[in-house]
Amino acid sequence: MHTNKPTLIAALVGSLLLAACSDKNAPAAPQMGPMPVTVLDMQPQTVPTSIEVMAQTEGARETEVRARVGGILVKRLYQEGDVVKSGQPLFQIDRAPYEIALAEAKARAEQTAREKQRLKGLADAKAISQKDYDDATSADAMAQAALRQAELNLSWTTVTAPVGGTSGRAVRSEGNLVSTGSDSLLTSIYQTNPMWVSFSLGESDLAKLPGGRVTENLVSGVELVMANGQVYEQKGKLNFVASNIDTTLGTQALRAEFANPDGQLLPGQFVRIRLLTGQRDGIFLVPQAAVLQTEQGTLVMTADGESKVAPRPVKTGEWHGKDWVILGGLQAGDKVIVDNLMKLRPGVPVAPHPPGAPGAGAAPGGKPGAAPAAGNAAAQK
Repeated sequence: MHTNKPTLIAALVGSLLLAACSDKNAPAAPQMGPMPVTVLDMQPQTVPTSIEVMAQTEGARETEVRARVGGILVKRLYQEGDVVKSGQPLFQIDRAPYEIALAEAKARAEQTAREKQRLKGLADAKAISQKDYDDATSADAMAQAALRQAELNLSWTTVTAPVGGTSGRAVRSEGNLVSTGSDSLLTSIYQTNPMWVSFSLGESDLAKLPGGRVTENLVSGVELVMANGQVYEQKGKLNFVASNIDTTLGTQALRAEFANPDGQLLPGQFVRIRLLTGQRDGIFLVPQAAVLQTEQGTLVMTADGESKVAPRPVKTGEWHGKDWVILGGLQAGDKVIVDNLMKLRPGVPVAPHPPGAPGAGAAPGGKPGAAPAAGNAAAQK
């Protein structure tokens, strides 16, 4: 079946005319106003200056627990990893050989004491030579010393903690033969309160300090930043500052001390140390997310006097909490835009409002939630 071409063309023209009439009757799209943006009013502030570097914790005392007598290790008396007190029993070495040795030493000491007492009366009566009595006195002294040594050896079969702290892994297990030589190590104890933190400052950090080195008078405070970014609640202090610069690494070694009453810090943790070295006046703080890194440099977006977007190159310093320290490029009263940054273009009108202002999500002349569409339209213009 063939369709007549004039008839088809007439139908298409009629459809277009009908659609045009329908468009004229449709309501016009609402006009979108400037995109709402949150701005911070810049005011000069005073913040502490600091240097932050990687560091590692270590026990204030790391004491090796060693056997003072040899023998078979018959029992471990502590739970590995537990906190132990000074003098607490940790290991038991077989006592039997030392009990026998003590009994022999005691019998020998009693014999020499009796002999000395017997010869004393004879020496007073001049019945024996003075030399015989002196020899008996020396023999008794040696026997008494051997008795004391036997008592010590028996007591040392119970290996105790020399200091209090957190116990380490047992190096030897029950049934092992321990000796008093190089194989005498049984475990280690780490004193974790206080906790020491060791770190070094490199050339770039030292160059920021007067004289190119750290002194105790220069540091006003020490803070520890945990792996999750939180600042440790206890303040620290320097307890070691190297008096020389390592010629191989070009670093200065330092060590800080922190109270650790709750055992929150463990030896071997990687943390960050923040040295407070003074304060800086007349600077501005801008949230990190509001500072943009571009090929032309570092900049922030501001709202000018006509409420239009105006990029502003800035000079940044170090981080202060969640903010960048801005050393140059801003003046008091500048309004820095902190949100919707990806939708902004230079010269685009915006509706600035302070943080937390009511109605921030609605564009003037539009409906709530229409701000992103307005921002995209402004960006495209």
